[in-house]
Amino acid sequence: MSTERARNPGFSGLLRGRLLQIGRRHIGLLYIGLIPAVALAALLAGCSGGDATGERPRPVLVVQPGQGDGVSLSAYPGEVRARAESALSFRVGGNLVRRLVDVGDVVKRGDLLAELDPDDLQLQAQAAQAQLAAAEAQLARAAADRNRFASLAGQQLVSRSALDAQEAAHAAALGQVRAARAQLDVARNQAAYTQLRAPSDGAIALRHAEAGQTVAAGQPVFTLAGAGGREVAIALPEARIRDFSVGQPVVVEPWNAAGTRLPGTIREIAPAADPQSRTYAARITLNGDAARAVELGQSVRVYVPQAGRNGALRVPLSAIQRGDGDATALWVVDPATRKLHLAPVRLGPLAVDSAPVLSGVDADDWIVAAGGHLLREGQRVSPVDRQNRPVATVAKAR
Repeated sequence: MSTERARNPGFSGLLRGRLLQIGRRHIGLLYIGLIPAVALAALLAGCSGGDATGERPRPVLVVQPGQGDGVSLSAYPGEVRARAESALSFRVGGNLVRRLVDVGDVVKRGDLLAELDPDDLQLQAQAAQAQLAAAEAQLARAAADRNRFASLAGQQLVSRSALDAQEAAHAAALGQVRAARAQLDVARNQAAYTQLRAPSDGAIALRHAEAGQTVAAGQPVFTLAGAGGREVAIALPEARIRDFSVGQPVVVEPWNAAGTRLPGTIREIAPAADPQSRTYAARITLNGDAARAVELGQSVRVYVPQAGRNGALRVPLSAIQRGDGDATALWVVDPATRKLHLAPVRLGPLAVDSAPVLSGVDADDWIVAAGGHLLREGQRVSPVDRQNRPVATVAKAR
């Protein structure tokens, strides 16, 4: 074969020319195919650069530095209640025939709320009236007999003992009249007790019975919330009960208005713990106009800034970050721009799940409680609380 190619040198030259022509064609096709790919890559690069400038805020868990043994124990769930609550019930039992009010109705003192079937009690009152009439008739006859015997005794026609017997009969008849009159008053009162009236101004908070139901004496039919004021009922943990005292200031935040802080004070603390929940019932009085900002039955959170054993602010251990050098810092959310900045802080001795902050942040600052290693300076965030609800941050007044 080599001898034949040597004899025909044009064959190898023709082969080399053909291969060069095929190579140029494939290179051209490859170049044409790379043009859309390069354009697509450039387009993606431009899009990625746009995302860097228009980055979406990152959701972060935020808390406020609390006082005491831990931030998580500084907030307690509560419910708005009336300062004066009365369980209204009939003083007699019977069949509930009419219910004139419903939950939420505003009532005045003396308004008729419900009524029992009065037939039986009215019959008892009529029977007592008849017994009184009979007793009065007996008294009248006994008085006439006494007067007659007294006249005969004056004429010495009857003995002294017979007169004494008539005196005793008259006194007994008089006692029976008084007893019958008292029984009539009781029967009339019981007949009047079939009407349940409001003892004071207020609003119907709860309804416990319905028309057609047979209720016993003393069985609650309504719960009346007095118009005297609004309070918050909370339960304090047994382990921290010594951290609370009557008159201690607190902050109340409605669940449906995150960020709204209402001032209040602890009015009373139960002297004994609940046997089932092992918590102490407490009442929070809302100060000033705060009582008009909440409604009965509304859920709230109560923050007790001074619930701790010392006055230092405390933060969760998961919020502590490494600053410059060996310094410690916290991610703080700017309330106006919702951007992060790393605030250097000075910490005290670490506890099991929290650390005291001696300087660097204030009690009303919002700090990132977890995931700080994934954040950067100036990053926009979307603050949420432990229930994954948005937190309304308000710029500080200057």
